[in-house]
Amino acid sequence: MKIVQLLPELNEGGVERGTMELSREFVKLGHESIVISNGGKLVSTIEKDGGKHIKFDVASKNLLTSISRVYGLRKLLKELNPDVIHARSRVPAWLSFLANKTLHIPFVTTVHGLNSVNAYSKVMTYGDRVICVGEAVKEHIMNGYNLDNSDNRITVIQRGVDLERFNKNCINQNFINKFIKEYNLNDKFIVSTVGRITWLKDYETFIESIAIAKKDIPNITGIIVGGAREDKLDYLESLKNLAIKFDVLDNIKFVGSQSNMAEIYYLSDILINASLKMGNVARTVIEALAMDTPVIATTYEGLKDIVIDGKNGAIIETKNALQLAKKIVEVKQYDYQNVSHTIPKEYTLDVMTKSTLRVYKEALE
Repeated sequence: MKIVQLLPELNEGGVERGTMELSREFVKLGHESIVISNGGKLVSTIEKDGGKHIKFDVASKNLLTSISRVYGLRKLLKELNPDVIHARSRVPAWLSFLANKTLHIPFVTTVHGLNSVNAYSKVMTYGDRVICVGEAVKEHIMNGYNLDNSDNRITVIQRGVDLERFNKNCINQNFINKFIKEYNLNDKFIVSTVGRITWLKDYETFIESIAIAKKDIPNITGIIVGGAREDKLDYLESLKNLAIKFDVLDNIKFVGSQSNMAEIYYLSDILINASLKMGNVARTVIEALAMDTPVIATTYEGLKDIVIDGKNGAIIETKNALQLAKKIVEVKQYDYQNVSHTIPKEYTLDVMTKSTLRVYKEALE
């Protein structure tokens, strides 16, 4: 099968990493994998793993160039002649949907989050098959767009973790030693949070909670792992100013984007996901649990919670720094063991790959 995945860029984030991992797994299984994006640092990984990357602007929201890009993408898809097109974000979905009108290639979309219900986002429901990354996402689009409950185009495929990569027996100790030295983490209680610098991750609550928990855990250090796009640099600066305001600038480390995530989860005592939307099923949550690191995360109505209080971490409310600080202290005192065993089978990369290929075959049929 020749598979084309489209997404805006290949830098960092759950969508990007999921695309990269699926491309690798498709190649392993004998399929031809092509990724179309506007480029990024993960392009080399796609190609190293046997996939092909084609740079094309499926990122810009500029309406003035959209018509020419639709025609350009139509020409490209006609030349590639793939068996299936898989759009993983709204701009690529619109461009590929319009480009595909005369080509009639099976078209799959993935809805990755709780986007606003409007005409712009509705394109994600236009696929011959529609993948949702959780039950709450499926319910969101079913209700938001008044879709029929009997619509068999729509299916849930959970985000899967690569258990070969996120395995505490396969860590790079040299990286860990260098990372600890670079950020002065010796004898520190490390609380990490992961994700690109954006308000949706609610790093403000994370920083304030570190300030509160510091009273009970003097050696606490909060690590924020994630890069900031150029349009988010002012927001990043505001977070650093907030750390100064709460007198925790020495307790908060902004380490930017990192590729050795398994090692960072491994050296973390707790992972925090304070996201304002669907924090409990993020890829970072599953990966941290795979490394036997307990997780404190927000949740969302309708989610099939992975994090369970007292079993592998704790659930918190959004924007509640005091509660988060209390949970950090509680989780520190509890002896969590083998939390990796709490990951349901459907949250593995192997199941995600097989389920996605099944959806492609359904679209072909």
